[in-house]
Amino acid sequence: MSADVRSVRRVVDAVAAEQPVVVVVGDVILDRWTVGAAERVSREAPAPVVRVTETIAVPGGAANTAVNARALGARVRMVALIGDDETGRVLRDRLDAAGVDTRWLVAVPGATTTCKDRIVGGDRVVVRVDDLAGPPSAADTALLAEAAAAAVRGTAPGDAPGTPTDARADAVVVCDYDLGVDATAIVPVLERDRPTTVVVDAHDLSRWHALRPDLVTPNAGEAAGLLGRDLGQGADRAATVIAARDEVLAVTGARNVVVTLDRNGTVLLEAAGTGHTPSDVHRTRATPASEQQASGAGDTFCAAASVALAVGTPVREAVSFAQAAADVVVREAGTSVCTADALVASVSAPAETVVDHDELAAAVEEARRAGRRIVFTNGCFDVVHRGHTTYLRQASELGDLLVVALNDDDSVRRLKGPERPINTAEDRAGVLAALACVDLVTVFATDTPIPLIERIRPDVYVKGGDYSPEMLSETEVVRAHGGEVVMVDYVAEHSTSAVVRRIRETAAGTGAGTGAPTGDPTAVSGDA
Repeated sequence: MSADVRSVRRVVDAVAAEQPVVVVVGDVILDRWTVGAAERVSREAPAPVVRVTETIAVPGGAANTAVNARALGARVRMVALIGDDETGRVLRDRLDAAGVDTRWLVAVPGATTTCKDRIVGGDRVVVRVDDLAGPPSAADTALLAEAAAAAVRGTAPGDAPGTPTDARADAVVVCDYDLGVDATAIVPVLERDRPTTVVVDAHDLSRWHALRPDLVTPNAGEAAGLLGRDLGQGADRAATVIAARDEVLAVTGARNVVVTLDRNGTVLLEAAGTGHTPSDVHRTRATPASEQQASGAGDTFCAAASVALAVGTPVREAVSFAQAAADVVVREAGTSVCTADALVASVSAPAETVVDHDELAAAVEEARRAGRRIVFTNGCFDVVHRGHTTYLRQASELGDLLVVALNDDDSVRRLKGPERPINTAEDRAGVLAALACVDLVTVFATDTPIPLIERIRPDVYVKGGDYSPEMLSETEVVRAHGGEVVMVDYVAEHSTSAVVRRIRETAAGTGAGTGAPTGDPTAVSGDA
C-alpha cells in the first residue's frame, strides 16, 4: 500500500516538531543539465545539434539525498570529499543555499569533484558526460572518517571529542556509489557513536554488512548483484525478491531491506522479530510517470525514509512515506527535490483540487478578489505524458491560478471514438490534480468548454498545437470578457494517439516506438 494523507501529515508534523539531525556521509555529485532545442543533425557527425537555452546545476548523489532530507524538515550535515575546484565550490554553494550544513565537507587540494553533465535536446537526454573524482588517498579517507565522527557527535571539524557544539545525530545515511567512500574507515566510526537510525544506500551493500544497518535501499539491479542472479522482468521481480528474503537479509546484514522496483513500487523485507511473518510482506505501489529526464528519485526515497525513521516512524509507514516522496519527484524534469509542502499537497491533491463547477466559480471569484490572474485550459488528458506536463507548466507560468477543465467520458467518446478514453474521468482528474503546476481541476460534459468559460471568465485561455486563436470557437467568448488567448508550443511526438498506438503495437509484437510521429494536430490540445 502507499501512504495516505493522514500518515504523511503525521510524519511531516513530527519532523517539523522534532527537527531531527540527519548526517549524510557519501559520494557527492554536481548534476548539470544543459537544455535546448534539437532541431537538426550535425553535418560533422550523426548527432543532433542542441541550441542551448539554459544550464542548471544542482546537488546530486549523496548531496541530493542531503537536500531532500533538509527540504522535508530535518537538520542536515553533509560529510563528503570534494575537490577545491570550481565544481566543488558550486556544489558547496548549492548545498548552503538549500540549508544543508557544509562545515563537514572536506576539500581536497588538486582533487576533482564528480560532475555529471546531461545535454538535453527537446525532451530527451542526448548524451551524458561524467567527470569522475579519482580514488582518495589513505590520508583523505582518514579525514573523511574524522569529519563523519565529528558530524555525528555534533562537534565542529577539528574540535576535541568532548566539545560538542550542536546536537548529536538522530540518523546517519551512508550513500556509497563507488566513488571513494571506504566502508572499512567509516564503519568503525559509526559503530562507536551509532545514532538511533542508520540507513545505507550503496551499489554494493555487502561492504556495509558489519554496520548492521537499520535499513538498506537497493534497487533492482543492486539486489540482483547481491543475489548473483537475475530477478526477472517487470512485476515478476517482486516475487523473486520475496522468495530470496533470508538471503538478502543475510548478505546485507540489515534489519530491514526495501528493494525499489521503479514503476513496480517497492518490497520491504523485514528480519525476524519484527512482528511480521515472511508471508506478510509490505508493498508500495509507484505512481507511473513518463518523465524521461527525471533523475534522483532513489535519493529522494532514501532521504524520506531516513527522516521518517529519525522521528520514530515504524518502518512500514516510513517506506510508504518515502514512496510518496519519490512519486513527487518522478513527475518533474531533472534532479528534483520533494519538499514537505509538496508531499502533503501531492497526497491530498485529488481530494482538495478536483472541484465541481460551483466550487470552481467560488474559488475563482475569491482568487480574483485577491488580485490573482486566472489561467484556464481544457482537454481530454487521457494518457498523461511529457507533452502534457510541458504544456501545463507553460500554462501555469502565464498567471497565478491554473484551472484545467477535463472532458467527461461521454464527451471524449464523441470526440475520439468508441475506444476512448483509456482512463476514466475520475482517474484522469486525480492524475492532473497531483501535478504541482495545476491548482484546480473540474470535469465538463459539453463538447466545448464555452459554457464554463462564460461562467468563470478567465484572464488567460491557453491552448496548444497547430492552431491560431482565430481557429478556436472559444476565442470570441474569452475576448468578450476581456481575456486573452495564448497558444503554447506544439509537441507532436507526444500525442496521446501516438502513445496509444505504440502501446497497441507493443501488445501486438510489432515493434512499438520505432515509428515516426503521427503529426496529429491535437497532440497537446485536443489530445490533451
